[in-house]
Amino acid sequence: MDKLSKAQWELREMDALAAEDSPIHRLHPLCKLLVTIGYIVTVVSFPKYDFTGLMVMVLYPILLFQVSGIPVGTCFYKLRVVLPLVCAVGLANPFLDPTVFLRVGSLTITGGVVSMVTLMMKGVFSLMVSFLLIATTSIDALCAALRKLHLPSIFTTLLLLTYRYIGVMLNEVSIMSEAYKLRAPGQKGVHISAWGSFLGQLLLRSMDRAQELYDSMVLRGFDGEFYYADVAACRLSDVLYVAACAAAFFVVRRVPVVAMLGGLFVG
Repeated sequence: MDKLSKAQWELREMDALAAEDSPIHRLHPLCKLLVTIGYIVTVVSFPKYDFTGLMVMVLYPILLFQVSGIPVGTCFYKLRVVLPLVCAVGLANPFLDPTVFLRVGSLTITGGVVSMVTLMMKGVFSLMVSFLLIATTSIDALCAALRKLHLPSIFTTLLLLTYRYIGVMLNEVSIMSEAYKLRAPGQKGVHISAWGSFLGQLLLRSMDRAQELYDSMVLRGFDGEFYYADVAACRLSDVLYVAACAAAFFVVRRVPVVAMLGGLFVG
């Protein structure tokens, strides 16, 4: 399987994950969106040295992975390109903050190391819950939830069309790559001398395809606003889910849970 076919397969796999059935999949998309935003805000609000307090926040995505039936490995595989970039953000912290934070025998841990690890954890946790939101909610339901929050329709339309058009563009690139291979047998990839014409043809084909798609949308009555599939009203279980998550995030953020548990075990 070449890279383009693999990219198309991974895109279809995300749609397949969102179409599965589990207690998390059945939650109202707006509730899942609100909880995800609340989780990310809570994670980011932790002080840069509060490593132990932040550790408790990993329980939420782990619990969701178990309930939704989505393997954790799938998440990290899908995010394999983004995760190194997120983790690289705090690499300079040990050099910027050499203050001694903790000594364990001959090992000295500086504040920069602690803040670096904390920053990496914040990024990883935020990506995990964002992936869970996308993997358990279809793009149509997610856009419908954004409209419930009164996000301008132009943004939700752009989000939906961009997501849908990725597959179309990948298909066009696949067709062009296959045609190029037939004209240049035995050559690996597209030669650098053909990059300009290749990208130019891709742009022209994309514009033509986009115009065809827009014309078909207009013929079906598109007037600038998508009328998403009806989303069921919030149930009591959805409201309880949001309330329970909000209470849990508040308690974990305000109460040093790890220190209290450590005190109980020591006592």
